[in-house]
Amino acid sequence: MTSNPFSLNFNFEPGKICELQPNIRRLIAPNSSPMTFSGTNTYLVGKKNIAVIDPGPKIEYHLNSILDNIKSNQSITHILITHSHVDHSPLAKALQDQTGAPIYGYGDNFAGRSEIMVKLARNGNLEGGEGLDLDFVPDILLKDGDVLKNNEWQFDVIWTPGHLGNHLCFGLKQNNALFSADHVMGWATSLVSPPDGDLTQFMNSLRKLLEFKDYSTYYPGHGDKITQPEVIINYILKHRKMREKQVLSSIKNKSLNATEIAQDIYLDVNPALIPAAARNVFAHLIDLRERQLVKNTSSLDFQTKFTTV
Repeated sequence: MTSNPFSLNFNFEPGKICELQPNIRRLIAPNSSPMTFSGTNTYLVGKKNIAVIDPGPKIEYHLNSILDNIKSNQSITHILITHSHVDHSPLAKALQDQTGAPIYGYGDNFAGRSEIMVKLARNGNLEGGEGLDLDFVPDILLKDGDVLKNNEWQFDVIWTPGHLGNHLCFGLKQNNALFSADHVMGWATSLVSPPDGDLTQFMNSLRKLLEFKDYSTYYPGHGDKITQPEVIINYILKHRKMREKQVLSSIKNKSLNATEIAQDIYLDVNPALIPAAARNVFAHLIDLRERQLVKNTSSLDFQTKFTTV
C-alpha cells in the first residue's frame, strides 16, 4: 500500500481568522477532540456578501468570532451546511437570528439515507446516531447539481453521502477549491457509522469526487487544506479496501462481532477509539453482507456476530 499521506502537522489558533485566498477565510471553533482533531473549520466566503460554510457547534465564543470578523461593509447572506453533525450545524440557528440569513442544506438527519439503511434500521437495532443535530432543518433544500451564486461567487452543490446521508460538498470553481467537509480530510479518514453512514455510499462518493478535476485544493471540515486531493482520495479508497481484507481475514472460520473484529485489527489505535473503530467495522460488515461475502449468525444488530460465506 502507498505511504500514508495524512498529516497531523497543523498550526492553528481557535478564534483567529486566517485568510486562505482573497475571498476565503477560515475560523476554527474551540472544540478540538480525538474525533474533531483541531476543531471544526468555519469558512467565510466572499468580499461583501458572505457565505458562511458550517458555523459549527453551539458555542457562543465561536458565534462572536464569526460576527466579529464581518466588517461594516459586509453582510452574511447565506449559511451553508455540509451535514448535520453537532460539530457542524447547531450554531446555524443562532447565526441566523443575528443576521437573518437563510440556512441551506440537503435535508434533515435522515435525508439521503440509502434504501438498505432505511430497511435495516427498520428491522433491527443498528444503534448509531452519534453526534446528530436532531434539531437541524434547513430553510432551503439543496440537491446534487444545484448552483448557488451571486455577483461574487458561485458554488456547485455536490451530494456526497456516506459519512452522513445529507452530506454535501461545495465547489468554488473560480478558486479551484472544494469545501470537502468530513468526506475528505487530510488528517484521518471519516467515521462511517450505520445507519446514518453507509460505506457503499461513502466509497461511491469518493470515486465521484475524482471526476471533478478542476478542484485542486480541498478545504475540509477539520484540519489543514489539502493540496493533493487525488492522492488523499486514492489512499482512502485503498485504505478501506485494506480494512475490508482485514475484516474478512479476522472472521475466516470463526464468528465475531464488530467490536471483537475492531480489537483484532486496529492494533495501533488508542483503546479509547475502539468504539468508533467498531462502528467503521460494522459499516464494512453491512457492505460485505450486501455483496454476499459475509453472513450474520443471528438477527442483525450491532452485537451480531458475522462469519465469511
